[in-house]
Amino acid sequence: MFSQSRFTGLQRKFNTKKCGQSETSVLQRWRKQTNMSAFTKSFVSLARRRVFSRSIRQHSSVTTELMENMDKKSAWDRFYSETSSRNPNFKNFEWFFGFDAVQDFIMPLLQTASRPNSPLHVLDMGCGTSALGPCIYRDSVLPVRVTCADISPVAVRLMREHVQAEAIQPHDVSSHIEFLELDCTQLDTYYGSNSLDLIVDKGTTDALLRSKEGTEKAGLVLKQCLRLLRTSGSLLQFSDEDPDARLVWLETAARDQGLVAADVGVQEVGVLRGVCYYCYQVTLHQDVNK
Repeated sequence: MFSQSRFTGLQRKFNTKKCGQSETSVLQRWRKQTNMSAFTKSFVSLARRRVFSRSIRQHSSVTTELMENMDKKSAWDRFYSETSSRNPNFKNFEWFFGFDAVQDFIMPLLQTASRPNSPLHVLDMGCGTSALGPCIYRDSVLPVRVTCADISPVAVRLMREHVQAEAIQPHDVSSHIEFLELDCTQLDTYYGSNSLDLIVDKGTTDALLRSKEGTEKAGLVLKQCLRLLRTSGSLLQFSDEDPDARLVWLETAARDQGLVAADVGVQEVGVLRGVCYYCYQVTLHQDVNK
């Protein structure tokens, strides 16, 4: 059972111009807030990685290949082909948790980011076969264009067929949903700067970080995401990674990108199988993309 615990004193927002403190001071403040030692955090982080591996093992016999190649299209194609072959009736596969657990983090951003003359553009990055994108499309009271993008053409085909078969109807008739085969390390080959209002990343960065070349590729994806966001646009990352690591990484990337007016924050989502998950948010406040 997934238990939610939102806004539990973990939220932290600031202007990156005022973030000149060292990484040490950032980590010390976070640990003081959460009353958790560095040793405990390291132990919890290791436990999370084991839970991540165990959750995949329950669903697939290609565990070893997938865990070692989470940045490779062929590994994901095999995973989704195997998963779908086991079930004649399509079923969404959710990493971490489903839309119900995170909708309160996503939908308010769409309600406050209205653009009168065109739909808000939402990217579900690394969508897999999750119901997240279709649910945003269905429930948004404002017109949205939702792009569900994944490196696996198998996942893209399964999702396209499912949404067409279900004939999901949006709240706003002007809304649109599309499914796109796209490597998230190459976002800027498809999108231009200042083109997206919201990017949702539910476990995609975590998967990259667990691959052999993960750190470099995850950094490339993050830089592209920040460049593609419009003014007041937001990047949401849902992750099990400790805030003392992810926050510093996001802050540094925003600062290196020249985002002098970007808020970086974290909120606790809840606990699943004994592991705490977080929502990390980066929001731009003026047009400073290069």
